[in-house]
Amino acid sequence: MKRRTLLSAAGAATLAAPAVRAQQAWPSAPTTIIVPFAAGSSSDIIGRAMAQQMQQAMGRSFVVENRPGATGELGARQVIRSAPDGHTLMHAPISTWAINVALRPNLGYDPVNQLTRITQTVRTPNVLVVNPQKVPVTDLAGLVDWLKRNGSTAAYPSSGVGSSDHLTGEMFKIATGTEMAHVPYTGGGPAMTSIIAGDTQLSFQNLGAVIPHLREGRLRPILITGDRRAANLPDVPTAREAGLNDFVVYSWQGFGGPPGMAPALLGRVHEAAVGALRSPAVEPRLTELGFDVVASSPEEFASFQMAEIERWKRVVRAGNIRAE
Repeated sequence: MKRRTLLSAAGAATLAAPAVRAQQAWPSAPTTIIVPFAAGSSSDIIGRAMAQQMQQAMGRSFVVENRPGATGELGARQVIRSAPDGHTLMHAPISTWAINVALRPNLGYDPVNQLTRITQTVRTPNVLVVNPQKVPVTDLAGLVDWLKRNGSTAAYPSSGVGSSDHLTGEMFKIATGTEMAHVPYTGGGPAMTSIIAGDTQLSFQNLGAVIPHLREGRLRPILITGDRRAANLPDVPTAREAGLNDFVVYSWQGFGGPPGMAPALLGRVHEAAVGALRSPAVEPRLTELGFDVVASSPEEFASFQMAEIERWKRVVRAGNIRAE
């Protein structure tokens, strides 16, 4: 009996050995980074920058695969079904990691228990902008007054239901006691086109996305949702400076993998991801695009994610917001 037990244990160890060696040798095969949004999205741009740098640093192939749909759910579910060997990873925004949980009660995946959190990659504040031809105001007080007079016909675009620009707009309505209609689009580009054309009048958009339009005068900034002013928009006040307290909002991105990644493997992947984010080839480029590189630990990312989920649950409840 004892001999049979020893043989069984030896057999199990033999079977487990290749998996252990594969984890220790990571990457031992091409690595796919799933981006659950379309090519050209901020998640895609950052994911591709990381993939290129990781490939260069580690001498193995890293490729980005776009799997858009259902505000990130389709891509997330593909990652969850993948082997936990580090060769299928995901780079996704706040909606996939946190807002979906708050907004969609029948969500088909669990980003807390079914994904391995590796690192929060970046964050960026949103900028409240108006079309100056449609909204003749220059500050928050003027905008609130304009909305209270024109709210029944005012509208704000977003990059989609459950995006940070959508829920930041809803937060703003609650905080200011104003009304405006939400017009969801399929991405930040179409949303920006809408406000520039005057089809919608104001919006919260990522810092890097609005800067070219501010310089050309197509849009006018009212405030920034960060906890400090932006170096490339030094004259734009924070929400607090403009008169709106407790209104610090960042759009952020996270890097993760399938459930069940071994601690040693997680450490190796985290080290590679942070090395890419902090590299001279990547960090200055992301800063120029308006992102702050965070590069947190897995534990910090997990704690931050839970706090964000609870925060957006409160916003959804307060605004009685529904997935449209």
